[in-house]
Amino acid sequence: MELFSGESLTNLVRTAGYLGLFAIIFAESGLFIGFFLPGDSLLFTAGLLASQGILNIYWLILVLFVAAVTGDNVGYTFGRRVGHRIFKREDSLLFHKNNLIRAENFYKQYGSMTIIIARFIPIVRTFAPIVAGVGKMEYKRFFTYNLIGGFLWTIVMTLSGFILVKIFPNIEHNLSLVVLIIIIVSVIQPAYHIIKERSKKS
Repeated sequence: MELFSGESLTNLVRTAGYLGLFAIIFAESGLFIGFFLPGDSLLFTAGLLASQGILNIYWLILVLFVAAVTGDNVGYTFGRRVGHRIFKREDSLLFHKNNLIRAENFYKQYGSMTIIIARFIPIVRTFAPIVAGVGKMEYKRFFTYNLIGGFLWTIVMTLSGFILVKIFPNIEHNLSLVVLIIIIVSVIQPAYHIIKERSKKS
């Protein structure tokens, strides 16, 4: 859990720079091995550091937006080409079939809007584009929702850190607490859907 602490995230953003942030968000958005990466809190922290002049907010938003959109496109292409074979994979250290099934159920419930909604839900956002590809969602429609979702997620999460530090000047000294709140809020959403699914099965 040290990766998710405020100090660790701050050091990660400082060390990674634009290229490193691009790689992390790209992996979390489109590669199923990236589902464990702290996307939401990373964007928030990057926005906070941008308010201090360590990063340029405009370049930051552009880089993260492109990473999110291209990552999702890779996930979609992977799902479309590999198809239902990925549902037959056995669980391994990095791959858990249940994560894919949850994303599939989410997709069935919300349809195309899943691509936008899933952006704000950890784990689901990693697998949603893969499921869209498996379900052979029309690419033009996927790409449109992907652009909207990637833009909203990048803007909301990054500007939250950028603006809040101006409203609450001492927030960087309590970054670990803020990150913890972001993680809890992020976990509540998928947890709610998992409990809801189990209730239906019962």
